[in-house]
Amino acid sequence: MKYILVTGGVISGIGKGIIASSVGTILKSCGLHVTAIKIDPYINIDAGTFSPYEHVVPHITDAIQEWVMKQACVSVDDDGVEPQICVIELGGTVGDIESMPFIEAFRQFQFKVKRENFCNIHVSLIPQPSTTGEQKTKPTQNSVRELRGLGLSPDLIMCRCATPVETAVKEKISMFCHVEPTQVICVHDVSSVYKVPLLLEQQGVVSYFCQRLNLPVEMKPRKMLTKWKEMADRSDRLLEHVSIALVGKYTKLSDSYASVIKALEHSALAINHKLQVKYIDSADLEATTLQDEPVKYHEAWQKLCSSHGVLVPGGFGVRGTEGKMLAISWARKQNKPFLGVCLGMQLAVCEFARNVLGWEDASSTEFNPESRHPVVIEMPEHNPGQMGGTMRLGKRRTIFKSSSSLLRKLYGNVEYVEERHRHRFEVNPELTHHFEKKGLQFVGQDVEGERMEVIELDDHCYFVGVQYHPEFTSRPIKPSPPYFGLLLAAAGKLQSYLAKGCRLSPRDTYSDRSNNSSPDMEMSELKFPSL
Repeated sequence: MKYILVTGGVISGIGKGIIASSVGTILKSCGLHVTAIKIDPYINIDAGTFSPYEHVVPHITDAIQEWVMKQACVSVDDDGVEPQICVIELGGTVGDIESMPFIEAFRQFQFKVKRENFCNIHVSLIPQPSTTGEQKTKPTQNSVRELRGLGLSPDLIMCRCATPVETAVKEKISMFCHVEPTQVICVHDVSSVYKVPLLLEQQGVVSYFCQRLNLPVEMKPRKMLTKWKEMADRSDRLLEHVSIALVGKYTKLSDSYASVIKALEHSALAINHKLQVKYIDSADLEATTLQDEPVKYHEAWQKLCSSHGVLVPGGFGVRGTEGKMLAISWARKQNKPFLGVCLGMQLAVCEFARNVLGWEDASSTEFNPESRHPVVIEMPEHNPGQMGGTMRLGKRRTIFKSSSSLLRKLYGNVEYVEERHRHRFEVNPELTHHFEKKGLQFVGQDVEGERMEVIELDDHCYFVGVQYHPEFTSRPIKPSPPYFGLLLAAAGKLQSYLAKGCRLSPRDTYSDRSNNSSPDMEMSELKFPSL
């Protein structure tokens, strides 16, 4: 097993994740089996209950070295082959107190697995002050010095910058950071993140890994990268636009919905449209905002009403839920494409109960434990009131109960799907028959038939809710079906897509292969037309 550790310096949010993913992509294109691990250095009892604004995430076990070696061997491909390379992204910034235990663990880890099986990519910032326009290397020098002081020596220094790094700057970094100039890689801003793997390939990153890690790679033209380039170029040539209103309560920080945004982008690219996401704070849609800040209220509603589709993502807590239900109600009545994910699905059920079934106090027990119509309840196996470590997590199977289900067709007319879950509340199964009489169908359920997983509304262009999080399995070449359906409906292409047997027109071709990450398997079928 070969291990590639990606660390970051100077600032957080510098692009370590994109670079780690890009490294994995170009290595897969060489015929290698690649897996990945993301480590966020925040040690909390249950950081999953924090707000995204607090930027904390679940912890990793203290036996991190053994854990990494065990997880790296888990196959991530449909063929069951054990990975050959594990790309590990260590979140945060070198020097942070939170990351110290992890840096020390990897310092020891490099000796355990031997030098020929371990290398370190350090991602650093090259600022370019507008006052002088000169690219500054001192932050990178300091960051590398600190990393070396902690026991890790970077094999590749990837320089994040606004414009391509000048030769003199690259040589300076080489001189003062103790690496060859060829080991200083420029990762400047590009129009699409899909161009980053190509940027790394052009600068000889694969050749370096072959030499440094003794990889069994034949240097020959690779079909996967050719198709990837076509996809990256295509993203620059999109002319038609589609807008989606994202109605949530963490909209001030777009990274709060990073997976959701990526899933939307994948689907928009697949249908040859440029995506415009309109972020709407759900509280701004509520009547209290009309009284306190009328301008903000009208701006929020203008954004919603001018969008081609509506998405209500997951979340926790009562704040903003009334605004989300107002957005859902508007989408239902106006026949606008709607997708509700996790809490978004639960609120769609609450809105329907209030405005169609006439249950005015219908709610979730999460928000109103005294409701006479608790249409969403806490799952019985969990302890009420205990927030930490009580969620239904991980991949679960959803069985389609209806052969005519729209979402089932989008999934390829399969009998079941396996998607990832993260929730504590569920639709009350004792009340579902009231909804189905009025046209809100529960077309997907868990294996036991006790949990409602998918809802669809009769006589609507696209009104879908899912209890799981399909965005986590969306890929650039294989968009998530629920998001893909939303984008198709928003662009006015859903009916023609279904009429053609779930196939796009020739100019909108995309790959619908399996989620096998083996090289060339998906990309060999990916055909993007020239425009």
